[in-house]
Order: sequence, then structure tokens, then C-alpha cells
Amino acid sequence: MKSSVQNTKLDVNAATAEQLVSIKGIGPSKAAAIIKYRNEIGGFTSIEELVEVKGIGQKALANLKLFLKV
Repeated sequence: MKSSVQNTKLDVNAATAEQLVSIKGIGPSKAAAIIKYRNEIGGFTSIEELVEVKGIGQKALANLKLFLKV
């Protein structure tokens, strides 16, 4: 079962705002902030970099790791 979760994770560097909003804990403003940050830095190199996005802390990151990948 774990491998099927791995296969369904969204790539944080390629996901659209609509795809990001489909993840629990990400609303339109967080999705926009993720995309803005991604564009400014040229893409995430690790999922842990999400904590650099305004509004995403360690607790949110722990949840997002279940649904996102780099």
C-alpha cells in the first residue's frame, strides 16, 4: 500500500494551483504562495524547503509530505 501512495504524490515543482488546492491543508492562498516561491527560487530541491513558504510550518510540512514530492 505504501508504494501506491508514493506513486500518487504530486510533484511540488510541477503541480498547478488547482492540484495543490486539492490537498488537505492547502487553500488558494497557500497554493499561490507555493507557486510564487517555486518561481522565485527556480524550483524546490527538497520537500523540506516548503517551510520557507509563508504559512507552512513543521506541522503542515509533516502532512504535506504524505501528498507531495520533489
